[in-house]
Amino acid sequence: MAWRGLAAEFLQVPAVTRTYTAACVLTTAAVQLELLSPFQLYFNPHLVFRKFQVWRLVTNFLFFGPLGFSFFFNMLFVFHYCRMLEEGSFRGRTADFVFMFLFGGVLMTVSFPRALAPFLPWALMGFSLLLGNSILVDLLGIAVGHTYYFLEDVFPKQPGGKRLLLTPGFLKLLLDGPEEDPDYLPLPEEQPGPHQPPPQQ
Repeated sequence: MAWRGLAAEFLQVPAVTRTYTAACVLTTAAVQLELLSPFQLYFNPHLVFRKFQVWRLVTNFLFFGPLGFSFFFNMLFVFHYCRMLEEGSFRGRTADFVFMFLFGGVLMTVSFPRALAPFLPWALMGFSLLLGNSILVDLLGIAVGHTYYFLEDVFPKQPGGKRLLLTPGFLKLLLDGPEEDPDYLPLPEEQPGPHQPPPQQ
């Protein structure tokens, strides 16, 4: 019964966050069960471009290390911030959210050819610092995130600025629903805020 409730709750999570989190958990579980080796997952330019092991371009963003406290901490942050973005800034813009992931992944891969993990928030960098770990990956992730934010939200609003990052049309067609009619007026019970009863005659 508890599993059904947990599964139902998980299905309420937005699609991209749910998919990415599940992929990370399943990848780590496969390594833990020795179905996969971490050496099959990490990013290695020689193996990608000479041996055509192109899956490494994706799998290096899915493996967070062996099962343990660090893994659960990483998953907590990834899940929380992905869900917050998908339900907030990117609500109704699934294609743009996926494009942000692709942009970040490509930029990290190009900038840091030994990319070991996806970007992590500032708090995680502080946690890494406290544990005595290298914060290079954390700083790179923060730089990539700020680059996306600048190109998406800051530069277009400057005088003479314009959007430089345009989500490809096929992603919008594949992932976004039809645009809402701007003249549509929702029923009172569908509108946000307190509902007032109709005035008495």
